[in-house]
Amino acid sequence: MRPCDLEKSREIVFHSLPTGQAERAFLLLAGLEGLEVSVGAGVHTLQVRYHICEYTLEGLESALTSQGFHLDNSLLSKLRRSLAYFCESVQRRNVAADEPDIKSQQAFMRVYERHLHGDYDETPEEWRSYK
Repeated sequence: MRPCDLEKSREIVFHSLPTGQAERAFLLLAGLEGLEVSVGAGVHTLQVRYHICEYTLEGLESALTSQGFHLDNSLLSKLRRSLAYFCESVQRRNVAADEPDIKSQQAFMRVYERHLHGDYDETPEEWRSYK
């Protein structure tokens, strides 16, 4: 089961010109597996929901701009977008860091198996009985 903080619900805001961008983008994004798309609150917005291991807002928006879509470039939209990009990239790196490193675990197990175990006192025998 996926942790819910990795499920993101974001808003993609398009520029008002050319008209109909949100509708065209909706049709384009609706076909992607693992991505939920709905019409946003505004005329020029889409609401997307995804898991950050599968998609990122930056990836979605860069794919849309490469297809000729124009995003809203107001200062507030740019700030929201930059904050979302940063947070998602940090979360993706943290999720990757949580994956166990099998090779280093196996190397540690080999060293541990070859290590002499038990009580071993390096004190010379004559010093042990000294009282």
